Amino acid sequence: MYPNILRHPGPTPIPKRVQLAMSQDMISHRTDEFVQLFRETTNRVKPIFGTKQDILLLPSGGTAALEAAAVNTVSPGEEVVVITVGAFGNYFVSICEKYGFNVHKLEKPWGEACTEEELSEFLKPLSNIKAVFVTYNETSTGILNPIDKLAEVVRTETDALFIVDGVSCIGGAPAEMDAWGIDILVTGSQKAMMLPPGLALLSISDRAWKVIEGIQKPAYYLDLLSYRDWAAKGMTPNTPAISLIMGLSAVCDLIEEEGGISQTVARHELMKNMVREAMKALSIGLLTSDEFASPTITAVLAPKGLEAGTFIKHLKDKYHIDFAGGLGHLQGKIFRFGHMGYCFPSDILEAISLIEAGLQDFSCPFEPGAGILAAQKVFLAAQHK
Repeated sequence: MYPNILRHPGPTPIPKRVQLAMSQDMISHRTDEFVQLFRETTNRVKPIFGTKQDILLLPSGGTAALEAAAVNTVSPGEEVVVITVGAFGNYFVSICEKYGFNVHKLEKPWGEACTEEELSEFLKPLSNIKAVFVTYNETSTGILNPIDKLAEVVRTETDALFIVDGVSCIGGAPAEMDAWGIDILVTGSQKAMMLPPGLALLSISDRAWKVIEGIQKPAYYLDLLSYRDWAAKGMTPNTPAISLIMGLSAVCDLIEEEGGISQTVARHELMKNMVREAMKALSIGLLTSDEFASPTITAVLAPKGLEAGTFIKHLKDKYHIDFAGGLGHLQGKIFRFGHMGYCFPSDILEAISLIEAGLQDFSCPFEPGAGILAAQKVFLAAQHK
């Protein structure tokens, strides 16, 4: 039986070392052994976030941590801005509306990023904004918003908290939470962090903690003050995802052995460039511009004359490579090529060769080998820098 080649934007492949770490004997979460694991591991995650703040661990998907970030910082009726450039930005809109916030939505067409100039203009007529929510990496479109620049606008022009969904890029994209002025940064386990689903990670600025301490919140399981109090003891308030935390320790090993998070980020940037140049060489369109292209996922337009879903189903059925389809109004128009986490240039070359095989099966006009050659050139050029 052929293995499934998973090139999704999450869940992503799990390294064998991480799998083995997660298969260790179970321990109690109320023991000295767990306290040591929790403290050592969360400290090692801090450079991945670019922070000196504590890392909190929730036994949940990333969406629960996004909801926690909202309900712990804003009260019903208060004003917030949500920047949305795709399906997952709309998640933040839904969360905020569910809790009765007064939402001002800065919405961009799918495939475009939000610039600092656009955010600045949007904020000018508004006042008393309590928080600005944004998705760093929009998985539905392959856009990477310029978070550092957006953060600067929020900090210089408002007193609002800046709350960032980094679920699909932390571990594969630059993150300087403290230096950029991010107040809450959230990620999930199943993307660039190379783990199965079920663990959310977030970090909170001192400024945000002061806000959290001062509001009434309709939260019990998602009460971040409880997570902070228990983290001081090296524990979590409820039963944590112990096996995933064991795996997270192994993930930190892998990142450190690669040369640290800067090298891991550089690998993702290289793979992004390989994919994009290959698609251009095959005359296959890309949804986003190079300037704001994600390092963890590329949104690829359907080859001419084909429906994207038909093409990727064929690739999976015949060649056992699994890409994701488009979401919302992009369904059937794009496929999403995940290159995050436990993924390397050799995996990109394999995926491109199978895309070329699929193009041949559908008698699409292209120069055989052009995509592979373009990706190889990018890879080899990086080796000689």
